[in-house]
Amino acid sequence: MSLIFRPLFEKESSTYTYLLADSNTKEAIIIDAVDETQQRDIGLIEELGLDLKYIVETHVHADHITSSCPLKQKFTQAKIVLGKINPVDCADILIGDGETLTFGEFALTAMTTPGHTDGCMSYVVDDKVFTGDALLIRSCGRCDFQGGSAEKLFDSISRLFALPDETYVYPAHDYGGRTVSSIWEEKAFNEMIGGGVDKAEFVRRVNAMELALPAKIHVAVPANQVCGSKIVSD
Repeated sequence: MSLIFRPLFEKESSTYTYLLADSNTKEAIIIDAVDETQQRDIGLIEELGLDLKYIVETHVHADHITSSCPLKQKFTQAKIVLGKINPVDCADILIGDGETLTFGEFALTAMTTPGHTDGCMSYVVDDKVFTGDALLIRSCGRCDFQGGSAEKLFDSISRLFALPDETYVYPAHDYGGRTVSSIWEEKAFNEMIGGGVDKAEFVRRVNAMELALPAKIHVAVPANQVCGSKIVSD
């Protein structure tokens, strides 16, 4: 038994999509799939002969439109999964903290990590954690819309930092070409919270961010609240 693991990238929104599968049973999950790259993802799933079981979102994204519903139309047995706090009706499973999804001999364990949005979830598989926009490589998610809270994000990242130091960190985005980090690296070097930064200083740093709203926010958020179902797939 081994884990098939394929990190995939969408360059316009700098989004990482992750495809994981059990090499024996071929049961698979996909995390944070993007509409623009749905044909690439469908092609890879078919090439590898995978049985897509779960389509997982770390949160309701504001910078791209998900391909959850188009993927489910193609792989009808797959179930769309979001965290329980997310205001969506299109999910087949609303997962809670500590709950697991199995694919073959592997288990995906959910962690509630609010702060970037109130419904953010991270997911742990073996020595990997998929952190969405909560913990980025050397940074963290913004907290100025969708119920964001810098105070909550500090607590969430503190939970992530309690994972083993050797745990690999795979975020939903990276804007500098980096593909992976680790818990110990982020504890030491993260520019927002590393090196023992306390909660008050973290909140000050996050609230001092001056970022333009994502270009697609007014389209992406409503579309993602219905799991991309209004997108016409080929």
